[in-house]
Amino acid sequence: MHGMKEESTQDSMKRTLLIVRHGQTTWNTEHRLPGLLPGVALNETGRKQAARLAEALSVMPISAIISSPLERARDTAAYLAQGRDIPVQIESDLVDTDVGPWAGRVISELSKEDSAWQAYVKDPTTAPEGVETFPHVQQRVVAAIERWLAQDNLGTHPVFVAHADVIKLLLAYYMGLETRRAGSLHIDNASVSLIELDKDQPPHVVAMGWNPQPGWLKPPAPPAPTPQEPTLSNHAQEVGEQKT
Repeated sequence: MHGMKEESTQDSMKRTLLIVRHGQTTWNTEHRLPGLLPGVALNETGRKQAARLAEALSVMPISAIISSPLERARDTAAYLAQGRDIPVQIESDLVDTDVGPWAGRVISELSKEDSAWQAYVKDPTTAPEGVETFPHVQQRVVAAIERWLAQDNLGTHPVFVAHADVIKLLLAYYMGLETRRAGSLHIDNASVSLIELDKDQPPHVVAMGWNPQPGWLKPPAPPAPTPQEPTLSNHAQEVGEQKT
């Protein structure tokens, strides 16, 4: 019928999305806003965190790795890709919140000196010119995830490596949480959040900001075989077996 789309294998596939926050940076420890500034790399702790997470997730059948283009996310994704024949693919819409003129500023200083920042913290659904609102971040991130989910080669366990605000807003979307409340969620560096998507079920956030240690996870059980419809030949074979 005109206007109707045939259901693809991808549409009916059960998936587990692994949403990873990048490892620690020095700017994280300084509580300094990185925004979209380049050159904010993992520090030594962040590299150890990323390596530990990669080891913890080594038993998972990761099918794709998609990362924000910012260095701290790309470097974390590179650890997750080690030992796997999977390239790290870049998605520009997974970048951190564009905080405009606040990039590079220490949060405690902004909280004391900048009334616009104070208002933004209270209500991130509105923002001064040059600063991204939470609804805008959520819109671009959800749209990006949905684009990837529509691809035929994404597989059942894709990893998306991104940033705290991005992950909070993505989780809020799947949890049905009000956008302005997303900031209350807690997402550690080098943590993983798990979202199960199944065509016949509502989205299920299985884990949020989780820090699994190596050895905690077990490989997921293979899917149960699809029951076969009885056929005439099968029935005839069963009758023959009963007579012998």
